[in-house]
Amino acid sequence: MLRFPFGFVVLVCLASPALAQPAPAQETQAPQCPQDAAPLPAELSAWTAPNPMTAATRPEELSRAELKPGVAVKAALAHTPEVNYLARPTKPGGGVAYGGLFHIAIAEPGTYRVALGNASWVDVIKDGGKIESSAHGGGPACSGVRKMVDYPMQAGDYVVQLSAGADAQTGVLVVKLP
Repeated sequence: MLRFPFGFVVLVCLASPALAQPAPAQETQAPQCPQDAAPLPAELSAWTAPNPMTAATRPEELSRAELKPGVAVKAALAHTPEVNYLARPTKPGGGVAYGGLFHIAIAEPGTYRVALGNASWVDVIKDGGKIESSAHGGGPACSGVRKMVDYPMQAGDYVVQLSAGADAQTGVLVVKLP
């Protein structure tokens, strides 16, 4: 058995905090994307040139918040309590969350993808009822697309509701999938 003099043990214990080095601060930066990052898929190419738009907060304002398939917008959103949703959002968020309403007219039936720049919740409304999504996932790496949700849509008018967003603005793009 190894024995140390009592004084040595006390000295080591007292000196240990003085010898301790603080751990270097870890930076929490977003990963940098390479300059040769893969280009956006063709159906999302409009993402890089969004038009400004303010989301509607009431159904009667939908005519000024008109999404068009294949055209990206940078949407200004409102605080959730200011939004008068057509249907209760699946995920309403709280008083500090953001959301808004958009109208979209679909001319050709098919599967449409709603791409967002943040993690807002998306509900698509037709005739007062929610359309069930058929798929969802994240956007391509380094694209700025955070979330994508697919919906089967027939020809007609729809309302895209965003809720529970953490940001006062977000990119929005609706595209028809091949």
